[in-house]
Amino acid sequence: MIEKIDTMCMGVKDVEKASSWYEEKLGFTVSFKGEGYCVLSIGNHPVPLTIEEKESVDTSNQNYPIFFTNHLDETYEQLKERKVNVDDKQRDQENDYFDFYDLDGNRLQVCCYR
Repeated sequence: MIEKIDTMCMGVKDVEKASSWYEEKLGFTVSFKGEGYCVLSIGNHPVPLTIEEKESVDTSNQNYPIFFTNHLDETYEQLKERKVNVDDKQRDQENDYFDFYDLDGNRLQVCCYR
């Protein structure tokens, strides 16, 4: 029946501006552009992020992607240097993580397992 997650979609106000932001700030690469949307590859991972142009972006009740890194502190500092809006680092029983936000205020998260 269902075999895999094909992509995760997120609404943005301007696909061109947003795709440039994801490329410049996060190092994602554009793998496909269509009418009103763009598919972004994330490292060597098979599941891409698709951004879709929406007239309004509601970030109040949003699902959000959690990205992984083995280098949380370095990633945190790099995003701050790139002027990305980042929250403070957090810790739970198994993970260190922090939230950050794209141009449209979409919540994103980076985690690192302990």
